Amino acid sequence: MSQSPAMTEAQSQGAVTADVVIVGAGSSGALLAARLSEDPSRIVLLIEAGEEPQDPDIWTPSAWPALQGRSYDWNYRTQPQSGTNGRVHQWARGRLIGGSSCLHAMGYMRGHPDDYQAWVDATGDTRWAWDKLLSAFQANEESASAAGNNIGGPLPLYMPDEYLSPLTRAFLETGQSLGLPRLAHHNDGRMIGVTPNTLNIRDGKRVTAADAWLTPEVRDRKNLHLLTGTRARRLLLKANNVSRIEAQGPQGRLEIQADQVILCAGSLESPALLMRSGIGPQDTLKEASVNCLIDMPGIGQNLQDHLLGAGNLYATRKHLPPSKLQHSESMAYLRADDFTAAGQPEIVVGCGVAPIVSECLKAPDAGAAYSLLFGVTHPTSRGELRISGPELDDQLIIDPAYLQTDHDRTMFRKALIAARTIGHADGLADWRDHEIYPGPLTSQAEIDAFIAQAAITHHHPCGTCRMGKDDTSVVDANLRLRSLDNLFVVDASVMPSLTAGPIHAAVLAIAETFASANKSGN
Repeated sequence: MSQSPAMTEAQSQGAVTADVVIVGAGSSGALLAARLSEDPSRIVLLIEAGEEPQDPDIWTPSAWPALQGRSYDWNYRTQPQSGTNGRVHQWARGRLIGGSSCLHAMGYMRGHPDDYQAWVDATGDTRWAWDKLLSAFQANEESASAAGNNIGGPLPLYMPDEYLSPLTRAFLETGQSLGLPRLAHHNDGRMIGVTPNTLNIRDGKRVTAADAWLTPEVRDRKNLHLLTGTRARRLLLKANNVSRIEAQGPQGRLEIQADQVILCAGSLESPALLMRSGIGPQDTLKEASVNCLIDMPGIGQNLQDHLLGAGNLYATRKHLPPSKLQHSESMAYLRADDFTAAGQPEIVVGCGVAPIVSECLKAPDAGAAYSLLFGVTHPTSRGELRISGPELDDQLIIDPAYLQTDHDRTMFRKALIAARTIGHADGLADWRDHEIYPGPLTSQAEIDAFIAQAAITHHHPCGTCRMGKDDTSVVDANLRLRSLDNLFVVDASVMPSLTAGPIHAAVLAIAETFASANKSGN
């Protein structure tokens, strides 16, 4: 990305002007910066709180769990969760160019068509239907042509058949023996079944959103500029527009002016920026000593996340070689009561080629055990995000309200049953010595107590600026913030509800849909 003399001079004077400013260089921000700067007449400014990624471990797929807690992780903490025995959960989110695509487990799953019908129902707009989003998915995804060359989008979808652990192969065969169909992959709309995870890996290395979209060619565009180490403190309003962004950068206070402002800071920082700017629930803002300019009760509400039980742990009969991929090599999606039923998945069981457990459970040495992870695909618990004060360093109050509905508790029990059904099946007999966790459970209370100990985040927070057609939705179907004309939110926060699997594919499709609708001249 260029830094023209005019931009450098303007920055030194504490004021920067662009046609479009994008707040946050994570997955959606990187994609939008690349796509919107295709028009050379439009000056696009991308600002990011973090810096360029430097740690070589980021590109080593098997190293991903160890990235959490490093300097480029926001490393948020939730409020103590009554549904998980009062535990505080660590939420890893990327603070660097590429955002959380630099930290996550690289799984790429579009989801199930019914996931997106819920978005159509929420917005009244069919552009968010599965069949309408297919073009956005395809525009993002790299695929091989009949001639053997790569075509389509910039993000690789790697099917790692040759590198699968022998444990994972046994897991796939066991799922089939229990009635689950063997899928080619997770991305044709048939989520229920067994298949290796599709991964964003090329030539053995992670491909982040920044690697895919902010290529050297894109970065050389004269009309695309990047400010790193720069946080948006608040939005300044005039009439029905954002007139300026007050930011804090390496050189101090900075004011940014643009015709269009796009928030891509994610499900925590996008609503937090709005609330610091006086846009949000009146009572929340008052408690945080922020003057309420626009009362929007929906901002920060509807917080959702996937949980995984970590885990249903088994000691091995023989040494288990380490994963050559990223430890969790296959996620099997299924209905809760019938391995042979089709439709929208309700629960998930994942094969962990390592002793993956929560911080409450003691793990054996690597190579001596494996985990079957288990969870609920469409939790109905809804939490909230609040700010505690007006400044950037004031703590975010994150309450995902884990396991607060009968539906979620019931489905989690069934997910554990499904994991143990697979775990104790004959197909895994060559690997299974004995079950370590949970061991004998004699009552529903004991089952719930184990789940409360074992549950960990699947790192999929979303929903805090949800799109919709009702009065309490935050953005409309065009992703424009209600009450303002030039402010848009384009990240996971706009999702009305979770997709069945990892949400990265959906977030990228949201961004591509917005980019296509906002090309110059559209």
